[in-house]
Amino acid sequence: MKYYIIGEREIVLAFKLIGVDGTFADSRAEVLDAFNRVTGKGGIVNVPSGEVPKVLILTEQAASQIEEEEISWQKTGKFPLIVEIPGLSGHVEGKKTLSESIREAIGVQV
Repeated sequence: MKYYIIGEREIVLAFKLIGVDGTFADSRAEVLDAFNRVTGKGGIVNVPSGEVPKVLILTEQAASQIEEEEISWQKTGKFPLIVEIPGLSGHVEGKKTLSESIREAIGVQV
């Protein structure tokens, strides 16, 4: 399964060590540009492998900058599936964790 990550430099570098491609993004414009390239929104998919990833990993800080676009994409039901992870500064207050979302959706505690 193909993965791709967008987030802070250190997080992206850590994922690259295990073979996951990614893009460093600090500003909203950088995050949105990377998101559009990975999802193919507005044109052709432009990731290093040329293949649409099945899972797009966003740090919570990156995701908070493009919330509307992320929600809109998730409603399409297309790949990539978007997963948020905490960034370097930890969990963002007010954001649901993956475990909380799963518990809400299926009623099972992970």
